[in-house]
Amino acid sequence: MKAYLLYPQQDFDSAGDLPPNHGDLIQDLELNTLLGAMALGDKFLFDVARKVMLRSLCDPEVILYRQRVLADCIAEPDIIREMYAIAVGALQDKRGLWGYSSPYPASILSGAVRQLEVFIVRLRELRQVADSHSGRFRSAGLTTLFRALQQELDDDYFETLDRHLKQLRFRSGELMSVQLDRDNSGIGYVLRSGDARRGWKERVGIGPRTSYSFTVPPRDEAGAEALSEMTNRGINLVANATAQSADHVSSYFTMLRAELGFYVSCLNLHDQLVARSPVTFPVPSAVGTQELCCADLRDACLALRIDGVVGNDVDADGKSLVIITGANSGGKSTFLRSAGLAQLMMQCGMFVAAGSFRASVCKGVFTHFIREEDASMISGRLDEELGRMSDIADQISPHCLMLFNESFAATNEREGSEIGRQVARALLEAGIRVLFVTHQFDFADSFHRGQAYSTLFLRAPRQPDGQRNFKLAVAEPLPTSYGVDLYYRIGGWMGEHESETQATPGSFPAT
Repeated sequence: MKAYLLYPQQDFDSAGDLPPNHGDLIQDLELNTLLGAMALGDKFLFDVARKVMLRSLCDPEVILYRQRVLADCIAEPDIIREMYAIAVGALQDKRGLWGYSSPYPASILSGAVRQLEVFIVRLRELRQVADSHSGRFRSAGLTTLFRALQQELDDDYFETLDRHLKQLRFRSGELMSVQLDRDNSGIGYVLRSGDARRGWKERVGIGPRTSYSFTVPPRDEAGAEALSEMTNRGINLVANATAQSADHVSSYFTMLRAELGFYVSCLNLHDQLVARSPVTFPVPSAVGTQELCCADLRDACLALRIDGVVGNDVDADGKSLVIITGANSGGKSTFLRSAGLAQLMMQCGMFVAAGSFRASVCKGVFTHFIREEDASMISGRLDEELGRMSDIADQISPHCLMLFNESFAATNEREGSEIGRQVARALLEAGIRVLFVTHQFDFADSFHRGQAYSTLFLRAPRQPDGQRNFKLAVAEPLPTSYGVDLYYRIGGWMGEHESETQATPGSFPAT
């Protein structure tokens, strides 16, 4: 029996590898904030959410498959949480069984029987949930799961399982047959069904004899050891089969816990995000279609931390390059993170923080954000940036999405702009979509003059009074980012003897 909640025809591989650039994605897009909201302190949910989110889907149909399951979960969260609790409880029950590990068949059989006895209780609970609530769900994933629970865990199954487990306890002893080899050693041990004990009439000597027997004296250690060895040989095949059955049921609960765990983590996030931002299911387009259109798109991580986050409306359909310029602290980096987060959330089947969102599916998301200098750096910032870009070049492929945030700004504008131009053009020629936040006018203006037809230019505006509204607008790049506003905002002032030449905020060309 399979869960099939994350994929239509395959299980979720919880042991699979994360993409090589997952560390940069987590750091640059501040994913730990999002994952923390999804996990609510649960380490298992954090790990599952991280693995599912970072292993992006490339098939729009599978993305929609997950979206429909998640929509069902949002409509009936209590039922989903109940099923998740059953799966968690089953695995906790297994860990709570006392005993010791032993290679002997008798011990293996006893442990497997105990596991199946606790699992059967949880399987009955799942069947009861399916019987009571299956009619409330419409998605293919959940309807298939409930149908399997009802068909495969029917009353006959539980009756048969109870009967077999009762027999495997061997409370009346083991009944087996064996053949004698030429040297009178036993061969061909076969465990038989039935009662190994003689009837009471035979035991008291008033009934006909059905078999011959002997009793091993209590102090005959060698005889007891020989008898134990014969028992182990007789039940070896049954012990292995029972252990495999227990492992199979345990694997089912492990898989169900992981796949339901992702949806429970999404429910946790939805409960927190819906009060702070619009939430919608995105529309995925096929790989290579170059679509990106959103309304009121917000940075989900920022919305979880503060109220009043401003959203952006962007239509970049048909544009392979998006360059974002404008005022310092105007919302450029926030928009870049919001686009990267929405892409990852869409491609793992989640909702996004937007009024609407439609985008092409990409084969991978890559980030190159500015880094602060720290003691771990063994070279200059520009060398570090170029090193990270070299690593990205080894991993990236056509139809990926590349996000740059103030990259190659660790040198002068002429050199930084030239490096940025060559990198961006190489990526575009390779069929990679690029979103680039920059203060380098030379870089932005060169694309505006020579490649405006395939580039969308967004600008973070500055109000006449120096304030920012954090809403990007379609506009050509300007040779200023109004850095002087930040100077006055953090308390800058001019000396008393320079009052005659003191400028007003916004009158200086910014760097």
